[in-house]
Amino acid sequence: MFLHLGENIVVPIKDIIGIFDVETSMYSSDTIQFLRMAEEDGFVQRITKDKPKSFIIAEVDKKSKIYLSPISSSTLNKRSETLYYEL
Repeated sequence: MFLHLGENIVVPIKDIIGIFDVETSMYSSDTIQFLRMAEEDGFVQRITKDKPKSFIIAEVDKKSKIYLSPISSSTLNKRSETLYYEL
């Protein structure tokens, strides 16, 4: 099963490591530094030009990838739970 992250981006649910809310996660300087370093290293993919509401960490083809999504973390979590329980 796949999780739709926004625009035309889908990721297999089994590859998702975590789904995080941007607003609440940015209170931590560690998270800010982590995302900055990941972006410098080319691991971050912006799904849209809109302000991201969530970021998703996934392992795609044995490489870490971070998606900045315009969809809220709560909506993505609900979608993933629905898909998980359908299996």
